[in-house]
Amino acid sequence: MDQLEEATEARDAAAHKVLSALEPIESAAASTPDGPPLSTDDRAALLAIAGGAKLHEHLLTGRAFVTASSGTRIPYPQMQKLERAGLITRDTSHPVHAGQPVSLNDAGRVALLDARRTPTTQAPKSPARPGASPSTPAKRR
Repeated sequence: MDQLEEATEARDAAAHKVLSALEPIESAAASTPDGPPLSTDDRAALLAIAGGAKLHEHLLTGRAFVTASSGTRIPYPQMQKLERAGLITRDTSHPVHAGQPVSLNDAGRVALLDARRTPTTQAPKSPARPGASPSTPAKRR
């Protein structure tokens, strides 16, 4: 009986740790505005940033761009839009010329997961022409 009690206490402690770790993510999900859904470009940018990205500024031209670890370039205005929406953060302790790491925050992860969960609407099938043969032949025995 002592072993069962110890196992129950260990299970309860592990469950408490998991719930406390999930609490910030759930609060971020509750605080995200119910605005328009993410566009396809925004989802692609978030996916690229999720794999790791850096914000660079060209020394001569001063143009800024975000390069993901996959090699994808994200336009700076799009990065600013995602940053204003509170979906990504950048590490300002690094200089922009050397590359500032850009990453998803909890709200960005939640938005990306919600975008994956939303069902995609499929185009309705067009009715077959009268007298046309079916597109897939029926199985014969």
